[in-house]
Amino acid sequence: MAELSRCSARELAERIRRGTLSSLELVDDCLARIERYNSRIQALVTLDVEGARAAAKRADEQLASGQRLGPLHGVPMTVKDSFEVADMRTTCGVNSLRDHVPARDAVAVQRLRSAGAIILGKSNTPPFCGDAQTHNAIFGVTNNPWDLARTPGGSSGGSAAALAAGLVPLELGSDIAGSIRLPASFCGVFGHKPTYGIVPTLGHIPGPPGSLAPPDLAVAGPMARSADDLWLMLDVLAGPLPEQAKAYRLQLPAARAHSLRSYRVAAWLDDTSLPVDSGVLERLQAAVTTLRAAGVQVDDARPPVELQTIWSCYRKLLDPLLAAGLGAKQLQQLEQQSTQGDPESPLTLFARNALSRHHDWLVTNEQREQLRAVWTRWFADYDVLLAPVTITPAFAHDHTRPQQLRTLTVNGRKRAYDDALGWNAVASCLYLPATSVPVGLTVEGLPVGMQIIAPYLEDHTALDFAARMSELLGGYRPPPGY
Repeated sequence: MAELSRCSARELAERIRRGTLSSLELVDDCLARIERYNSRIQALVTLDVEGARAAAKRADEQLASGQRLGPLHGVPMTVKDSFEVADMRTTCGVNSLRDHVPARDAVAVQRLRSAGAIILGKSNTPPFCGDAQTHNAIFGVTNNPWDLARTPGGSSGGSAAALAAGLVPLELGSDIAGSIRLPASFCGVFGHKPTYGIVPTLGHIPGPPGSLAPPDLAVAGPMARSADDLWLMLDVLAGPLPEQAKAYRLQLPAARAHSLRSYRVAAWLDDTSLPVDSGVLERLQAAVTTLRAAGVQVDDARPPVELQTIWSCYRKLLDPLLAAGLGAKQLQQLEQQSTQGDPESPLTLFARNALSRHHDWLVTNEQREQLRAVWTRWFADYDVLLAPVTITPAFAHDHTRPQQLRTLTVNGRKRAYDDALGWNAVASCLYLPATSVPVGLTVEGLPVGMQIIAPYLEDHTALDFAARMSELLGGYRPPPGY
């Protein structure tokens, strides 16, 4: 049933509820597509075929007996291999966890199961979710279904590739530096980075299995083939931990507007500090032109803080997190690099940030809070900000050098590899919600995504605008051959 791979998760759940499609039929259809296509792209790395089929049979029996159903009842999905799933191998792409089989689900996975979702398996991720590409020594390289010679992005690259190829209708990803948004852009699907803190990350690796402290900047969030499915899944995922729910509940505010023309929209599509590839910029500008032709007022408005200021603040917060799991020998090498390395090199900058003192972090955190206050005032005049997800379309696999020594080519000039993450810093550093929406293909036939950034805790505004804009632009399209 090829048409099932084009359906939204909401539609699939409704068909199951009406009895026109069984959960087992849907699970078997996903498994057949995985069997047919996954070997090309290596998106999914661990499957529980027997467990998924047994869960689907139970879901069909529950429906037949009239039991109350959750919003995802009987819908199969996969989750990034950084989320612990009970009795299912969870490696986060590192050899030391090759045989790690958790006893319990991550909180986000628990909530998906409680809503009726069936966990088919796990999608590939780079080691400790630490790259803008997806590859590791256990499962190998994940390819982009639009061009197998290119990366699907990272670190939720397996998730995005699986969605784009129609293997599953939903995915659970995570994002600390664009790890949901960048793969969504590279693969032509939808991804939502929630407001920081509204979706629990307990049970996500890193930190090590068993960690209790929520890391700064990091979020768990939905990935799908429509903005409506992102909304459906976010409402399942969001809310306080059980021990916090004794005292309070999460109630996200409604979307700020009820039509595209009612939204106050700002567009920030390029910047001299992080210039965008001309092919990507062309698609972003075309999307804005389409919005304006539909009667939406879109202002070319520079936000109140320079992108480079946010990027610098963000790196000072991010780099210590990336180095938190390093061993003594690696930390010693960073120490040497920070004092003896080329002061202009990205590796030296990373070393200095990574080894910063707690006092330095406190100063940077205050800078962030000042920036957040400025942006809160700016969002009094605008409802959403449209921005690039990243500076290039999907690029060719490059795993030969340390990340700090890799480069990207943008408009004929070399850029630092980490510049691919720069536009994601705005929402990540400032704890804002951001939705990645496909806006078309470059002349080479590669997908381009656009970020819709909304005010703090106003995730529904970002998702509502994303859904309405996608109706104009066409939304998800399958890659050729899938």
